[in-house]
Amino acid sequence: MITSLDQLDLNGTYSYADYLKWEFEECVELIKGKIFKMSPALARRHQRISGIFLKRLFNFLDNKTCQVYHAPFDVRLTPRKSETTNKIYTVAQPDICIICDSSKLDEKGCIGAPDGIIEILYPGNSQVEMKNKFEVYEENGVQEYWLAEPTTDTIFVYILNDEGKYIGLHPITTADVITSAVFPDFKLNVADIFKD
Repeated sequence: MITSLDQLDLNGTYSYADYLKWEFEECVELIKGKIFKMSPALARRHQRISGIFLKRLFNFLDNKTCQVYHAPFDVRLTPRKSETTNKIYTVAQPDICIICDSSKLDEKGCIGAPDGIIEILYPGNSQVEMKNKFEVYEENGVQEYWLAEPTTDTIFVYILNDEGKYIGLHPITTADVITSAVFPDFKLNVADIFKD
């Protein structure tokens, strides 16, 4: 039984089966089989931004088939092109995710690609983590991926094209209203997201 993160080789490769056996306090994500520690206590501003997204999306999706969830919430991903789906090497904890296909939901979270994911950057995010998450979200078919950058009050939006590759839109700033390709009726003033 693994009861401490110190018992693991942080350079090792792990699967979802391994992840289920871990019984330690620290929150981690598995991205392509590699362990990434999550911040134990996110900054107040990060929490506020996440709360605004969650509240607006929850209200927008009320009485619709799609549902919104927030971390901690396991999203288990296996690339669409993978021939071996019995091994899962990515268990992400997106800040916010939207799932429209209820068959992807179980008591442990979501298995398969959410329709939309929002990640909010914080100082502890590594470039490797950001690159790997971008790749696994793209590989798994997450239709829309928003990356909120609180230090510059900017949101970067990536939309999956017909070839399964992300197309980045122009950076969205506090002067803009953000809309969704997946949910065209959803609109949110970016200034409201980042205000203190």
